[in-house]
Amino acid sequence: MDKPSGHASWRGQLTLRGVVIGCIGCAIITASSAYTALRLGALPWPIVFAAVVSLFFLRLLQPPLPLQDPARLPPSYEDEDRDDSNDDNNHGLGRIVAMVAGGLAFTIPGAWMLGYADQVGMAQMLLVALSGTLMGLVCTALIHRHFIEDSQLEFPMGTSAAETLRATEAGGRTGRQLFASMGVAGLYCALRDALGAIPTMLCALPIPGVGFGIYNSPMMLSVGFLVGSTAVAFWFAGGVLANFGLVVGGGALGLWDAAGAQGIVKSLGMGLMMGSGAAVVLKDILPQARAIASGLRSGDEGAAASLVSGRLRADAGILGLATAAVAVMACLGLGLGPLPSIAVVLLSFVTTIMSAQSCGQTGIDPMEIFGLIVLLLVAAFAQLAQVKLFFVAGIVAVACGLAGDVMNDFRAGHILGTDPRAQWLGQAIGGVLGALVAAGVMVALVTAYGPDAFGPGRMFVSAQASVVAAMVAGIPSVPAFVAGLAAGVALYLAKLPAMMVGLGVYLPFYMTLTAFLGSVAKLAWDRVARARSTGLSDGERTRREADAREGALVVASGVLGGESIVGVVIAFASVIASLIG
Repeated sequence: MDKPSGHASWRGQLTLRGVVIGCIGCAIITASSAYTALRLGALPWPIVFAAVVSLFFLRLLQPPLPLQDPARLPPSYEDEDRDDSNDDNNHGLGRIVAMVAGGLAFTIPGAWMLGYADQVGMAQMLLVALSGTLMGLVCTALIHRHFIEDSQLEFPMGTSAAETLRATEAGGRTGRQLFASMGVAGLYCALRDALGAIPTMLCALPIPGVGFGIYNSPMMLSVGFLVGSTAVAFWFAGGVLANFGLVVGGGALGLWDAAGAQGIVKSLGMGLMMGSGAAVVLKDILPQARAIASGLRSGDEGAAASLVSGRLRADAGILGLATAAVAVMACLGLGLGPLPSIAVVLLSFVTTIMSAQSCGQTGIDPMEIFGLIVLLLVAAFAQLAQVKLFFVAGIVAVACGLAGDVMNDFRAGHILGTDPRAQWLGQAIGGVLGALVAAGVMVALVTAYGPDAFGPGRMFVSAQASVVAAMVAGIPSVPAFVAGLAAGVALYLAKLPAMMVGLGVYLPFYMTLTAFLGSVAKLAWDRVARARSTGLSDGERTRREADAREGALVVASGVLGGESIVGVVIAFASVIASLIG
């Protein structure tokens, strides 16, 4: 008889060995992630890298056992001492701090650029990181079922990590496909990023206000391939509308100049994403919340719906206390005041949903964008000092970064058969530790190099933080933001991917174009697979097409993982080189 999502199951998967390995990885990955985010203005997803590294150490410390096939995996495990769903759970512990570090690195240095370095120390950054971490954990516990079990989004990064872990044990053709594609993509990216032998941009055209070109990124092509043609078509449509409709078209008609067009485009994109997130809350999340509340009142405390304690009533208390702790830290610790603190808590919930949806559909988590959205909304009604607006953006960015990462983990765990409760508890440990480490790393960097080392043209370009610094003055175009907000809600209610449209409007066109080419490659692959199965029996045709889809998924995951791994390795090398010289 099946056990109820039981204690034995999750305890068997959350091992002391894995926690120790994860905690060691925290320091390493956080240092590299903070450095990369500040120095290069980017933060490659470390999920596949962490999966491979943690798997190596787990195998080093314990002889391997065969990976359990998720298709045959029962709800309860007869062997609770070891299963390779542990691998997914344990690698997430060390990786989650990367996104905590990214949330701080993409926002807080903006305060240093504006001369507020003396008002942003270890205490403030620690409170920002802890607040964002707690909000991310609370929100992921609440939205897990909707995005993983009900919506069943792709989550390309999580899928890639799961395929990597499975391929390490599967061996044979699957293993060769994944690691061959991973190696080729990794070598390609090393030539591009480390040696400069391959250009970053292809077919670039000098169109004023439009970043036209093909981003030479195997990872971005894979994202388009994995996400599929329909969703990417809306993504691409948003990019075409923004860049060629508003920027080029509006400029040609003399409606605005290039700078004005960029403000309208950014405001419209933020509004679309905000509207999409708000619609998800109203249409999908609140009804689930009401159902849970009804279950609590009726005494239905099924452990299957609990990710924290095993009992829904206890979960409600724990998550409520965590949320209250965030409000208190924001209000008293960071000095935001009661109303802004409540707004940050409520809007963090909306933006983490936006983050989860974006990661699920595209593999992209624009955490700093969501931080900007809340910053601008809070600034519109609250008279806060500029330095405190960076705290607002930091809390939200950390929460969104963590949420996107946790949801990718849930997706990988769903594929591998990992108990989501064990995953969430492991992420809670890693997140709290990560907040401490991330704040410490940021303090170490600003102490070592000084606040003048951060900003455009400086040692640490801090591209995202510089944008936050520029936006503290307010929303560039309020009418465009309001229009985007309304359009985002309307599109979602019409069952259209509003988040994809918003991303297309906001993101640089070269990223959108590259993802679009990846989706075109997926269409071509599917057509070739169908052509090769012509004339076969129904059963054989179905088997051939399924094999083709699985092979394509494995290769795309390998390509995505190859660039992810190389990005983190280059970050490690940058940190070591900086320390040496």
